[in-house]
Amino acid sequence: MFEKLCMKKKNLNLSDKEQICAGILFASGIAIGASVTALIYENQKRVDGDEILETVKKMFLVDGPIEGSWIELHPVPLTRFSSETEVYYGGISRKEKENDDLVQYEFIADSYTGTILDIYKL
Repeated sequence: MFEKLCMKKKNLNLSDKEQICAGILFASGIAIGASVTALIYENQKRVDGDEILETVKKMFLVDGPIEGSWIELHPVPLTRFSSETEVYYGGISRKEKENDDLVQYEFIADSYTGTILDIYKL
């Protein structure tokens, strides 16, 4: 019985053109799958902007209360010293202890690692 099945399968050989088309379709499927996987991975490896803002707020709360805070939730490209990354911009406002003036700070955070790259007083 096994021999009969093998004989039938031998009669079902694909032509050279069909084999080439099947190979191209298979390779295209692999390439598309890899591209989609790369895009999904790219989007998943960013740190959420709200998490970064909470980290910065905790840093500032050590020195006293915060009046307000914000962060841009869409990362923007930044190039520094021939290095490119995408960053979030955000800010914190607080009152100074000495004269009760409102002071604003702005920060830049790497969107992939969550690392605070810079904090400066405006």
